[in-house]
Amino acid sequence: MAGVKINRLSKRFGDLTVLKNISMLIENGEFLTLLGPSGCGKTTLLRLIAGLEDISDGHIHIDENCVNDVRPKDRNIAMVFQSYALYPHLTVFGNIAMPLMMRRLKPYERWPIVGKLSHQSRQTHKEIRESVRQVAKMLDIEHLLDRKPSQISGGQRQRVALGRAMVRNPSVFLMDEPLSNLDAKLRVHMRTEIAGLHRKLRSTFVYVTHDHEEAMTMSDRIALMIDGQLLQIAPPKRSTVTRTI
Repeated sequence: MAGVKINRLSKRFGDLTVLKNISMLIENGEFLTLLGPSGCGKTTLLRLIAGLEDISDGHIHIDENCVNDVRPKDRNIAMVFQSYALYPHLTVFGNIAMPLMMRRLKPYERWPIVGKLSHQSRQTHKEIRESVRQVAKMLDIEHLLDRKPSQISGGQRQRVALGRAMVRNPSVFLMDEPLSNLDAKLRVHMRTEIAGLHRKLRSTFVYVTHDHEEAMTMSDRIALMIDGQLLQIAPPKRSTVTRTI
């Protein structure tokens, strides 16, 4: 796991400034939620940490290393999107395995027949299968590995997206409103699962939401954002809301 340090960070799109001089320290293993209304800059901040947008001013450090010029794939972070972003033509197994396939296998080794030709390739495929099954078992989706995303429920698709992030064993998880497409009852259930997952992994989680209850029940600390500015960062009041774990 790793901490994230954000120092005087700003982001401009032309004449529009969407983030204004943001500074914060996210501790190792912390669950920090970025809370605020739509358009306040939460997702932009998450995308800057991920390296999906260029920084206008300021610096981002992950595990004490400045990552301003580091490519997304080299930052050891994993991002879970609002839309799940699953590959519809792949099975659940294929979706979860994809990050490992891209990282550990050469292009020609990803083909099933060619991948069986060398001992090293066979061993890598075996290790990937084992990693996928371990993650699937943890998320209780082992029985879904042969199905396509269209054949499973919204909550199950969300678990697949989490599994695809987990299988890489990243230092930092970035989650962009991952529960917003679920119905109210399932959102409550998935809040419990994500909080429990954080407790198991003890990785650093940075979570974006506009839902106050979601933020209060899951977070170690909440960063309140309005109009591209960080107004306050503090733990939720445990006397009024009990964290769901």
